[in-house]
Amino acid sequence: MSSTSKYSTPPCAACKFLRRKCLPSCVFAPYFPPEEPIKFTTVHKVFGASNVSKLLNEIQPHQREDAVNSLAYEAEARLKDPVYGCVGAISVLQRQVLRLQKELDATNADLMRYANYEKVNNNQERNHNFQYGRRMVNSGYYNYSSAWNNGISGGHNNIGTDNCDGGR
Repeated sequence: MSSTSKYSTPPCAACKFLRRKCLPSCVFAPYFPPEEPIKFTTVHKVFGASNVSKLLNEIQPHQREDAVNSLAYEAEARLKDPVYGCVGAISVLQRQVLRLQKELDATNADLMRYANYEKVNNNQERNHNFQYGRRMVNSGYYNYSSAWNNGISGGHNNIGTDNCDGGR
């Protein structure tokens, strides 16, 4: 075994898949590491290695990682849904957002109705209690039970007294 093979880096996923030597100037190496072979395989199936290589060489180096991630996402979506790809996934998510927004609006409307219902009922209850108490006073009713409990009764209370005249 030679000493150069000990220290050589493994080929990137693209070069390994394409069965070629991975050079230090390989445009694929930074974006398709050897630990992620499926990422390049899916991109290659949909777009082809030549097209991806051309794309990466035409864009700025700081944009390449985002471009590769976008290509990988689109390639996975195309394999799952060959007709619509990621556009189909986006439209499904948009419909879901609209449905959830309608559901949220309906729930908020229900909450507002419930809050107004409680507010109206509480006001009506307060008004009813106020009017009921006023009617009792204005109609001449007197609460005899509270008068009895307060010791203001008109009758005799002979409990605990020794004389028969009620303690007078």
